[in-house]
Amino acid sequence: MSSGQARLLLALTALLFSTGGAVMKAIALPGPAIASLRAAIAGVALLVMLPAARARRPSLATALIGAGYAATMVTFVLANKLATGATAIFVQSLAPIYILPLSRWLLGERVHRRDLWFLAALGVGFALLFSDAQPTSTTAPDPALGRLLAFASGIGWAATVLGLRWLGRHDPQRGSAAPDPTPQAQALVLGNLLACLATAPAALPMPTPSLRDGALLLYLGIFQIGLAYALLGKGLTRVPALQASLILLLEPALNPLWTWLWHDERPGPLTLAAGGVILAATVVHALAAARSERRRVTC
Repeated sequence: MSSGQARLLLALTALLFSTGGAVMKAIALPGPAIASLRAAIAGVALLVMLPAARARRPSLATALIGAGYAATMVTFVLANKLATGATAIFVQSLAPIYILPLSRWLLGERVHRRDLWFLAALGVGFALLFSDAQPTSTTAPDPALGRLLAFASGIGWAATVLGLRWLGRHDPQRGSAAPDPTPQAQALVLGNLLACLATAPAALPMPTPSLRDGALLLYLGIFQIGLAYALLGKGLTRVPALQASLILLLEPALNPLWTWLWHDERPGPLTLAAGGVILAATVVHALAAARSERRRVTC
C-alpha cells in the first residue's frame, strides 16, 4: 500500500467517525438501547475484521483497558442524544488535557514546554464549552447533562489512548516490548462487548427497532466503528504521526456539519469558538512537535 492510499484510508476513517453523532440522533430509540445494540454489532464486526483479536486469551490489563473504552463508547452515545453533536465531540476532544500529564507518569514520556502551551489553549476551549448555556431543543433535550457525559467520555478516551499505547509497548503475556497488535485489537473488541452488557439492563425491555433504525444501527456498528478502526490500523502503518493526527482532525470538523445538514442543529457561538480553539491548538501543537523532532534528528 502506498502512502497516498494510507492517507486516503485515514481520511475515510475520520469521515466514518464523524457521522456518529448525526446517525445516533436519527435513531428513534433511547440512548441505552442505541449504546447496547451499537456496541454488540461493533464487537462482532471487529472480531471479523481484526483477526488478531482472536489470537489468544486476553490478559487482565487488556480487559481493564477494554473497560475504559466501554465507558467511552457508552457516555459518548448518551452525550450525543442529550446535547448537540458539536458539544459532544469538542468536549471529548479535550482528552489531551488528561493524556499529557499522565503520559509522563504512566509511560515515562517527556512533557515539553510546547505541551504546556497546548494545555493552556485547551483550557480556554474547556472554559468556553462549559460557559455556553445552550437552550434545549429536539436533538439536544438536556445540554448540561450531555456536556457532563461528554466530559466523562473524554476521560474514558484518555484512559483508552494511554492504555493502548502501553499495550503497544509491552505485551503482558509475552513479557517483551515488541509491538504486537493482538492486545490492542482485543481491548477494542472487549470494550464493545462490555459496553453492550453494561447498558443492556437500562435498555430493557428492549424496544423493537424499525427497519430504518435497524439499518442505521448496523451502519454504526459495522461501518462507523468496525470498519473505521480496521482502516485506522492499516493507515497508521504508512503515515507519520503528524500527518495522521492532522488528517483525523476531519472528525471533529465534520461532526457538527452532518448534524446541521441532517437535523438543522445549531451549536451556540461559544461552542463553535471552543471548537475553533481546540482544532487550531491541535494543529499548531502537531506542527511544533514535528519541527522539534526534525531538529533533533538533524543534530
